[in-house]
Amino acid sequence: MIAHVKGVVAEKFAGSVIVDVAGIGYEVAVPASDYESLTLNDEVKLYAYHHIREQAEELFGFSTLAAKKLFELLITVQGVGPKAALAILSLGNAEQVRNAVANSDVAFVTKASGVGKKTAERVIVDLADKVGLPAYYEKAAAQATVSINDEALEALMALGYTLADATTALEGVDTSLPTAKRVTEALKR
Repeated sequence: MIAHVKGVVAEKFAGSVIVDVAGIGYEVAVPASDYESLTLNDEVKLYAYHHIREQAEELFGFSTLAAKKLFELLITVQGVGPKAALAILSLGNAEQVRNAVANSDVAFVTKASGVGKKTAERVIVDLADKVGLPAYYEKAAAQATVSINDEALEALMALGYTLADATTALEGVDTSLPTAKRVTEALKR
C-alpha cells in the first residue's frame, strides 16, 4: 500500500498532479485547495490513499494526514466513493468539512459535485459522532495548544487516535519540543 508520495510536481491538470519520484511519475488526484496551492517544480509530500478497483488503480493525495483520515471516513459511507469524497473535501479545507459534518450542515455537503441531499444526510448521520465535537479545532487553536497542521497531532492520528483524543492528549505538552518528544509525552498521558 502506498502511504505517501514525496517528489517534485511535474504537471498539473484537471484536479490531478503528476509527482515525479526518482524519475517515475505518479498521477495523484487532489482536493481543490491542495491543487491550487501546489506549484510546478516544487517539492511536495502528499499523504496517499491507494484505491484499487477491477479495472483501475488510483491515487488520491492530501497535504495533511487529517484530510486523508477524513477522506477514509467519507468513503465508508454507503453511496460515497473516492471521487465523491474528494468532491466533498474540495469544498474547503479538512477542518471546514469536518465542522460542517459535526454541525449537521447538509447544505454545505450538498454543494459537492455529484452529492445529493440524501447522500449528504447519510454522510452526516454516519459520521457526525466520528469526526469530533463541533468547532473542536477552533477551540484548540484559540487556546494556542494545538495547530491544525501539527505534525504531532497527525502522528497520533496515524497511531489510531481520534481527532478529539489526539488533541486532548497534546494539551499542555510544550510546543517547543521536537515532534517525537511531543508524541512521547502525549502517549504518557
